[in-house]
Amino acid sequence: MPSPNSNIQIALIGAGGMGQGDAKLATSLPGVKLVAACDCYDGRLQHMKEIYGADTFTTRDYREIVSRSGIDAVIIATPDHWHRRISVESLNAGKHVYCEKPMVHAIEEGRSIIDAQAKSGKVFQVGSQYRSSLAYLKAKELFESKAIGQLNSVEAWLDRNSAIGAWEYSIPTDADTKTCDWDRFQGNAPKHTWDPNRFFRWRNFRDYGTGVAGDLFVHLLTGLHTVTGSMGPSRVFATGGIRYWTDRDVPDTMLATLDYPESSAHPAFNVLLRVNFKSGETKESFGVKFIGSDGVMTASFKEVTLDRTPRPEQFDGTISSFAEKTQRQFREQWQEKHAESSPTALKPSSAEVFDTSKTEPQLEHHRNFYKSIREGTPSVEDATFGLRAAGPALLTNESYFQKKIMQWDAEKMEIVA
Repeated sequence: MPSPNSNIQIALIGAGGMGQGDAKLATSLPGVKLVAACDCYDGRLQHMKEIYGADTFTTRDYREIVSRSGIDAVIIATPDHWHRRISVESLNAGKHVYCEKPMVHAIEEGRSIIDAQAKSGKVFQVGSQYRSSLAYLKAKELFESKAIGQLNSVEAWLDRNSAIGAWEYSIPTDADTKTCDWDRFQGNAPKHTWDPNRFFRWRNFRDYGTGVAGDLFVHLLTGLHTVTGSMGPSRVFATGGIRYWTDRDVPDTMLATLDYPESSAHPAFNVLLRVNFKSGETKESFGVKFIGSDGVMTASFKEVTLDRTPRPEQFDGTISSFAEKTQRQFREQWQEKHAESSPTALKPSSAEVFDTSKTEPQLEHHRNFYKSIREGTPSVEDATFGLRAAGPALLTNESYFQKKIMQWDAEKMEIVA
């Protein structure tokens, strides 16, 4: 364990946009130093030297990072199909691991990471930052205080309206088989001839990525599980299609419904997830809305809104069909029952807004990772939590492509046949 005053030396494996963003945040924290980087595109390795110094060790082969001494922790920001292998090998080599979401490319890969984490004793943290978001931690506090009464349903969405948001990433002008290690990039994935679209826009293809499910649904489920304390759903169904961005084999519009069973943490409730990459709006839209018996709570990127309108049950117009005597008795009994109700309780209350915009969830997530390393404390998002978020998210893909309802055992973290 590094001493509080020593540097934690880190390496980045996968130096694309997300990876370099992670590295920037990590090294903005005191006592964190980047000393090595790995990527299959030479231009990114060159840029890492430009940022972190000419003495930064760079390689196309992640194994040179894993076996290298003097590296305490690695950030894994590769395409999804490399997550499990590099995570397990890094843990086995005695390195702490920050692995971008989703934790795995396929559900059955999750158990090997859980086992490797337990065996190594090292810190493993999944990079789904809403686990550390002050907005979701505030929502958790409100939820546990019964601020919205009994939870009935959740609506969560993340709509994007730009080419970058739809994974149409820029392709460098020097991209070819000399600057890009295409064979190494593919790894154990099905083999294809050189294709810069697959190399730089890998999220669009099932061979390397997990589509909407792994990139975005897992964020929504991370936030949901953080707030409710749930282990996950019991049933998943998804639909959608390729509507606008056609250069892919995964949906750009997706809807999913999930059934969450009753647990010690919450009653049964239902969830609707939505992602749309071309909704016609002018900006990205994101939120998780918790709908309860006594109010509605919505968590977004930077705030939590709580809207409570307590109302006693009221009789409806159907009493006019009763006999006059029965109508009078009904009104008298209702008024007696609700005599102590405050008149203001029948008026809509103003929403309470909890502003968390002064904090950056992704930075807080990295801060928590290095705190765990220094203090020897459990990760805020370990491999078990990571699989319980990734599992049902990836099940939406299975449901979509197989065109059927999927059953999930959240406690055992496995598909029910």
